Amino acid sequence: MQSDGELMVGLDIGTTKICAVAGNVTRNGIEIVGIGIHPSVGLRKGVVVNIESTVNSIQRAVEEAELMAGCEIRSVYAGIAGGHIKGFNSHGIVALKGNEVSEKDIERVIDAARAVAIPMDREVIHVLPQEFIVDEQDGIQDPQGISGVRLEARVHIVTGAVTSAQNIIKCANRAGLDVCDIVLQALASSEAVLSEEEKALGAALIDFGGGTTDLAIFKGNSIKHTSVLALGGNNLTHDISVGLRTPMAEAEKIKIKYGSCLTSGIGKDETIEVAGVGGRKPRTLSRQILAEILEPRVEEIFNLIHREVYRAGMEDSITSGLVVTGGSCLLEGVVDIAESVFNLPARIGKPTGISGLVDVVNNPMYATAVGLVLYGARSKPKKKFRIRDNNIFDRVMARMKKWFKDII
Repeated sequence: MQSDGELMVGLDIGTTKICAVAGNVTRNGIEIVGIGIHPSVGLRKGVVVNIESTVNSIQRAVEEAELMAGCEIRSVYAGIAGGHIKGFNSHGIVALKGNEVSEKDIERVIDAARAVAIPMDREVIHVLPQEFIVDEQDGIQDPQGISGVRLEARVHIVTGAVTSAQNIIKCANRAGLDVCDIVLQALASSEAVLSEEEKALGAALIDFGGGTTDLAIFKGNSIKHTSVLALGGNNLTHDISVGLRTPMAEAEKIKIKYGSCLTSGIGKDETIEVAGVGGRKPRTLSRQILAEILEPRVEEIFNLIHREVYRAGMEDSITSGLVVTGGSCLLEGVVDIAESVFNLPARIGKPTGISGLVDVVNNPMYATAVGLVLYGARSKPKKKFRIRDNNIFDRVMARMKKWFKDII
C-alpha cells in the first residue's frame, strides 16, 4: 500500500454518469473524504464520442469532489469499459539465472507471457498474473525466493482499442488531470465488492452499468476471465421510451421510480403516470405493462452473460455464486432473474473495506469509483502519463533502454 496520508482519486467515466471519489490512505485502510457526480453526455456504450462534453462532465464531478474533500485533485485512476475490451489467457516460461526466483525473473516470465501477437490498433491494458509454476509445482502466488531451475507463469491479458484509451487520457488531461493508470472497470469493481473468500472459492462479478455490462470471473484468488457486453441500463430506458411512447428523460424517471423486471410480483391495481410526447396529455397505465417491457430485456442481458461464461468454459468455476453491482442492478427483481438464469445464488455488491463517507457510497453505483481508489492504494506507484507520451517512438525507446539494462 502507498504512503500514509496520500490522496487517491478514482474517476469512473461511465455512459450515464461521471463519478469522482477521493480517499485518504490511512494506517487502517481507505477513508473516503470526497464524492462528486455529474451526468455523462459524451459517451456511448462506454466509449467517448464527444470530447468537450466529457471534459465538462469530468470537471464538474472533480470540482464537487474537491469541495467535499477540501483539497485540490491533480491525478486520478480512470476506469475503462466498452465492447472493444477483450481478455485472454497466456503462458510464459523462462530458465532461472540463479538457484532461486528473483524479482527480475518474475518480470522476465511475465514479459514472456505477454509476448503475443496483438493488432496495431489494440494495446495491452492489464497483464494479471494468475499463478506461477516452479519446476512443475503449480498454484504458487508469490514465487520470489523459491529454489528451482524453471519458472512458468499463467497470466490473464486484457486488451482494448488504442484510440478509446487515448480518448479517456485526453479528456482527463484537458480537465487538468494526470492519469496514473487506466483500469478495467470490472477489475476495479471487484476490489470494492468481492470478499477474499469469494475470490478464492470462485465467483462471477457482473457490473450492470448504464452503457455496458462487465463480467469478471475469479477463482483461486486470481482473475480467470473478463468480458464486456455493450448492453446496459440505457437499453432498458430506450425500451420503456418506445414501449410507452414517452421521452427518454421521462422513461429514465419511470424506470428509477417504478421499474421492476418481475411481472409476478406486481399487483393488478398498481398504476403509473406516463408523460406524453409533444404536449400530449399524460396517461395512466398499469405497472404490469412496464414490467412486461423490462423483464425480457434483463433476461436477454443475463442470458448473453451466461452464454459468455459457458463459452469460456467457466461454468464450474463459479462455486460461490454471482455478485451483481453497478447502478442498473438497483432495478427491482434483477437478483431473482440472475439466479433463475444461472441457477446459482446471487447478491447485490456494495462497496466494502472503507471508512469515512460510508453511508454515502454504500450503493452499487459507486462500486467502480471506490474500487479505483482501492486499486490505486494497493498497486505500486506508477509514472503519470499524458497522451503525448503515448506514441510509438517513446515506447520503442523505453523498451530499448530496458533491454540494455537487462544485458548489463
